[in-house]
Amino acid sequence: MLLPTARRHAARGLATLLVAAGLSGAAAAARPLAAQSYDLIIRGGTLVDGSGSPARAGDVAIDGGRIAAVGDLGAATADRVIEANGLHVFPGFIDTHSHAMPALLRDELRTAQPLLAQGITTIFANPDGGGTVDLADQRARIRDPGVGVNVGAFVPHGSVRRAVLGMQAREATPEELDRMRTIVRDGMDGGAFGLSSGLYYSPGSYAPTGEVVELAKVAAGYGGVYQSHIRDESDYSIGLMGAVDEVIEISRGSGITGVVTHIKALGPRVWGQSADVVRRIEEARAEGLAIYADQYPYEASGTSIVGALVPRWALAGEGGNLYERMEDPAERPRLVAEMWENLDRRGGADRLMLQGGPHGGRTLQDVADDRGVDAIETALALLVEALDGGGGTGLTSFNMNDEDIARFMSQPWMMTSSDGSLWVPGEGHPHPRGFGAFPRRIRKYVLEEGVTTLERAIHAMTALPARVYGIDGRGVLEPGAVADVIVVDLERFRDTAEYDDPHGLAEGVEYSLVNGTLAIDEGRFTDALAGEAIVKTQ
Repeated sequence: MLLPTARRHAARGLATLLVAAGLSGAAAAARPLAAQSYDLIIRGGTLVDGSGSPARAGDVAIDGGRIAAVGDLGAATADRVIEANGLHVFPGFIDTHSHAMPALLRDELRTAQPLLAQGITTIFANPDGGGTVDLADQRARIRDPGVGVNVGAFVPHGSVRRAVLGMQAREATPEELDRMRTIVRDGMDGGAFGLSSGLYYSPGSYAPTGEVVELAKVAAGYGGVYQSHIRDESDYSIGLMGAVDEVIEISRGSGITGVVTHIKALGPRVWGQSADVVRRIEEARAEGLAIYADQYPYEASGTSIVGALVPRWALAGEGGNLYERMEDPAERPRLVAEMWENLDRRGGADRLMLQGGPHGGRTLQDVADDRGVDAIETALALLVEALDGGGGTGLTSFNMNDEDIARFMSQPWMMTSSDGSLWVPGEGHPHPRGFGAFPRRIRKYVLEEGVTTLERAIHAMTALPARVYGIDGRGVLEPGAVADVIVVDLERFRDTAEYDDPHGLAEGVEYSLVNGTLAIDEGRFTDALAGEAIVKTQ
């Protein structure tokens, strides 16, 4: 919504004259505002500007896709005025860990309505070390014909490794490491914001720490960030504390900013270890290392049968040999035994809810009971059925506790993410975080439970991630910033998606502007495709 007018051009001419007369800055701002005119004014709202400062009453003027003025704008005029009395005005939310790509490129999902309804205006794609290594192609597909939110991208370590080594569970040779460096360098040259890894998943799990340090050095040379789904969030391998220490070691060894993404203590065996994790991160920060984390506000994670239960050795090999190993009488017993151990880590089959296929919304234990076989035999059968196109293997895994969630959330270095996917309405049985993570943090953990303040929660969703990842001109309500702005009825702002009914859109966003264009207007989607493929600037 960019409506140039003669009135606005006259105001710009006046501003030019004031600067020429030496009346810039505070002197120019002190002039009467009657002559000022803008594309849009949000008037009389409660501003929470992203900085962490206390909320205050004020107006926000938007012109040419940027915030032009913030404060008491007096008699200033605009082509469009939004009366925000009784409403809150925030910077658009930045989702630091999103799985909305590549679904966002589907025609029926490009408008990104479930994201906009949460207040999200910017996402980061290719997390967990997964996604495309062809970032130029990804940006081109975002730009033409456009998407509803801004998209920044990571270079995904797992995909880089797979492009060079396939699924081989071994160290890279010097030549292979050089090839991986080249891929990372190409991605960073193209504007990636950093390197993501999924050291819990294959093939990332086959990489030694030293390999990641070397690739992180490349990203660090561009001012990039290292975001990691850490090697272990429970006690699968090196343990939760060992995995956090690995992020710290990678940061120390490469000079890169390190982010423990979707931080959690996963499963009853490690509940309560959040206190040790917080202490270790604080120690690293006191050492001078730039260590941060992000979190989604749910007690359940999202993964797959393979991710939750299958040991990584069973996935290794040129093409990945899981299905051969399932049928091999020499290897199947070991596979089954280790899957039982992993199921115990997750708290049992009644904590694993299937997301797709004919069993979506039911637990693994429910399906096992129906079939009259045990949970692991059921899981293996579902993997085979999915291979034949007859089922889904995604899981919603109920494995965190409230004490750990709250302790992590209260930290000043904690950002907010969804870890959510973008789904066609009514399709499958996804984790509700893709529809409600951001309003849930505010409704449940700010307004209802008081775990953190509104100002700190908004900071964790806006200015903090903008600063950590180096997103120029976003995440704040201040003159000159890009006009990613939301206007929210805080009394109504809430998530409606539930585990048993996960497709509900969030409520309470009355207006959303993406790059100065209205994406939500008076509570209704405009279906504008105003998002940009944003790039890291040097």
